[in-house]
Amino acid sequence: MKHTFILWIILALSVSATYGQEMLTLEQCRRLAIENNKELKIAEAQVDRATQERAAARTKYFPQLSAMGSYLHNGKQLELVDYSRFDAMGAQLMPQLLPLLMKYPQVAQSLPKLMEELKGLTQVDIRNVWIGDVSLVQPVFMGGRIISYNQITAYARDLAKSMHDTKLQDVICRTDETYWQVVSLANKKKLADAYVTLLRKMDTDITAMIAAGVATKSDGLAVKVKLNEAEMAQTKVDNGLALSRMLLAQICGLDLSQPPALADERIEDFAVRPTTAQADASEAFAHRPELKSLELATRIYQKKEQIALAELLPTVALTANYLVTNPNSFHGFKKEFSGTYNVGLLVRVPLSAWWEGTYKRHAARAETVIKRLETEEVREKVELQVNQSVYKVNEASKQLTASTRNMERAEENLRYANVGFEEGVIPALNLMEAQTAWVSARSQLIDAQIEVKLTEVYLSKALGRLGKE
Repeated sequence: MKHTFILWIILALSVSATYGQEMLTLEQCRRLAIENNKELKIAEAQVDRATQERAAARTKYFPQLSAMGSYLHNGKQLELVDYSRFDAMGAQLMPQLLPLLMKYPQVAQSLPKLMEELKGLTQVDIRNVWIGDVSLVQPVFMGGRIISYNQITAYARDLAKSMHDTKLQDVICRTDETYWQVVSLANKKKLADAYVTLLRKMDTDITAMIAAGVATKSDGLAVKVKLNEAEMAQTKVDNGLALSRMLLAQICGLDLSQPPALADERIEDFAVRPTTAQADASEAFAHRPELKSLELATRIYQKKEQIALAELLPTVALTANYLVTNPNSFHGFKKEFSGTYNVGLLVRVPLSAWWEGTYKRHAARAETVIKRLETEEVREKVELQVNQSVYKVNEASKQLTASTRNMERAEENLRYANVGFEEGVIPALNLMEAQTAWVSARSQLIDAQIEVKLTEVYLSKALGRLGKE
């Protein structure tokens, strides 16, 4: 065998399986995921809703102006005087009035007309009634409800933004995880493909050597067993890589039938070096959106407690009103539009609300205590996450150093095995053991490199830096 295993593998790994396909960088994948993630779009809509509610709450400081108009149709007119009684009285008084009417005939002649005019003055046509009203109420003292409500909406808006930031970091973290998983499997696929190709070549060579009498059938069977194992591992990596690409495509909002190729699929193209991580939990306390959300929720419940107290206090408001009607009675009953205004002071004392309001206040206070305790618990968990992430980064760096050294030893061992096999002093089985050890070391090195990348992502998320770099 004139070839060497290491040279064959290096040549195979140098050939990209996705040649000619557009490469996506990590930043491009992040941007696509952010642009197409539906949960983020929902969170953005919730921020907009909270902003509008905040603007609506400010209007509570302004006067409340309302207008009303109505039309009524009545079946009868309004009679202010009962003329049936006048007729009865007239019949009783007629004998006494008759001499007077005969003495003054002109009075007798004008009396019916006079009665008709008098009847017209005492009749009001209300068959068609028009009413218009404009009222204004200006809150003066509402027990602090308006102020507290405005503060709640401001906190709610900030809470929506904080929840959006939480989802943003989750999306970025999930994108990075899947991205590096694809990179890892892509490199393992190239390694598996190269190993299978080499074993097939070795199987052909061993068959020829058996025919020449320089190798045994046992050597041939051993190669075939290794080839079968390598082909099964190859199939497993192929399936895992295909599924990982589809998952990344789904996260990025791309067509699943055309999964993306990644710029970092050749792991040799980016530097991964051991690092020593240090972190302060106070940074996480200041930047973690989950903590900020809980703190805002605590403030909201504190304001709800104040609103519950405000329900027990008197309220004061200035009122103004203008009323116009047709017909109107402001200057006698006239069938025309006319109106009047009034101003006043409205004081409301909630006497019966003390019992229910007291219980509501206690309930709001209990919710405040709950949120405060939840915040303290999450702070403890965040501190633990930061410490764990630091340990994992340092552990991954040590593992990378160890894997690099192991890779160097595996390469040296394989080099000696190749030389020994070509000189005929080392059997094929020993050479395959050295090849298997080299492939395993290479696979472990890929895992260690990817683990360094992932632990850095987890540390950034634990500190609240993710997406802010």
